[in-house]
Amino acid sequence: MNHDELRDWSKRAADWAHDYHTGLRSRPVRAPLVPGAIAAQLPAAPPEAAEPMETIWADFDRIVPPGMTHWQHPRFFAYFPANAAPASMLAEQLANAMAAQGMLWQTSPAATEVEQVMVAWLAQALGLPDRVRGTIHDSASTATLAAVLTMRERALNWDGLTQGLSGQPRLRLYASAETHSSIDKAVRVAGIGQENLVKIPTDAGHAMKPGALLGAIRADRAAGRVPAGVVLCAGGTGIGAFDRIADTLAVAKAEGLYTHVDAAWAGSAMICPEFRPLWAGVEGADSIVFNPHKWLGAQFDCSVQFLADPLAQVRTLGLRPSYLETLEADEVTNFNEWTLPLGRRFRALKLWFLLRAYGLEGLRGRIRNHVAWSQELCAALATRPGIEIVTAPSLSLFTFALAEGDAATAALLERINAEGTVYLTQTRHAGRFVIRVQVGAFDCTREDVMAVLDAVDRLR
Repeated sequence: MNHDELRDWSKRAADWAHDYHTGLRSRPVRAPLVPGAIAAQLPAAPPEAAEPMETIWADFDRIVPPGMTHWQHPRFFAYFPANAAPASMLAEQLANAMAAQGMLWQTSPAATEVEQVMVAWLAQALGLPDRVRGTIHDSASTATLAAVLTMRERALNWDGLTQGLSGQPRLRLYASAETHSSIDKAVRVAGIGQENLVKIPTDAGHAMKPGALLGAIRADRAAGRVPAGVVLCAGGTGIGAFDRIADTLAVAKAEGLYTHVDAAWAGSAMICPEFRPLWAGVEGADSIVFNPHKWLGAQFDCSVQFLADPLAQVRTLGLRPSYLETLEADEVTNFNEWTLPLGRRFRALKLWFLLRAYGLEGLRGRIRNHVAWSQELCAALATRPGIEIVTAPSLSLFTFALAEGDAATAALLERINAEGTVYLTQTRHAGRFVIRVQVGAFDCTREDVMAVLDAVDRLR
């Protein structure tokens, strides 16, 4: 394929994308297939000779869309959304066409400087202080790992980078059981170890108990261990739990510990001032992560990490050999020193298009609708005999179960997802199997949300 052919096929792809999105409601949300069904349709060996694009396209259309779970479906209520607003898709096409590698300022000056400004725009949108800086990662897992590595090195006076962890004191990190599994993965990958992630008890509101945190820190110090950091939850994945950010940060700061707030999903809602009391005090955190690719409309991947002072993270992750130096220039920001990968995509472009194409008020309106519709659906389900609301809505997330027990609840979920009208998922809470409902699809309507009620009534 040459660039003339690419132009023609790109036009065809745009028409296909339009038809795909306008026809999503007619598709089942989740592919009704079994493992291996897609692979069985593909040749076992690669082609020796070039194949016509018409043939490739026909195979794509025949095999791929029917075998996908449709994350942009307006009745996707499972997990958290991975939205892709049309303006974001357009920007991604342009970024893909330029195919820049933005590891350094000099390799892509516009990519670096647009990223700086977009992080500043988002900080303002979320009500964070002007002094906050930040960068864009692929996902919250990577941002959290960067924060955990920074906790590790700060506690070791950065000796771990050169000496390794052998012979170093035993480090301890603290979080509640409501935090995402990416925190567990980060302590494993960082060499701190799962046993050194201390899960602090939670109160009746599912928030980490500040007093229990303080007790754990002091007990570890008395035992010769070294407390290194605290990870706080602002909208947990399971039931949307929020730690009492201000109270917990006060304990961590009094003990000299680095803090990271995981607001991967719920952070987007903070563009609405009325929701900010949920994370009151967050401006005191050292690190905050939220994913515009979840609820804000920037397509995956796009995760923003805010830093009160980036120097500790740059000191942890930065490495500048001579071939990466920018000659004949004053000191510039090279974002590869703020993140784990050296290579970086131009993710900021889709944020620029997105924020301008919809405006903060347009995005706020969507989030407010999702929260209101989730609450309406929850209230309607609560009127159905035999249905228990297990956890009330946290923003747009709530859970419910059948009074008959776990087996009946799991069977209902299987029937709903097999039918394909809506897509839900599950978690376990307080020992129970519960169904999660999370409203957040970019183009969903109230009618789409209430389709959950119809599915439950029809399939119970």
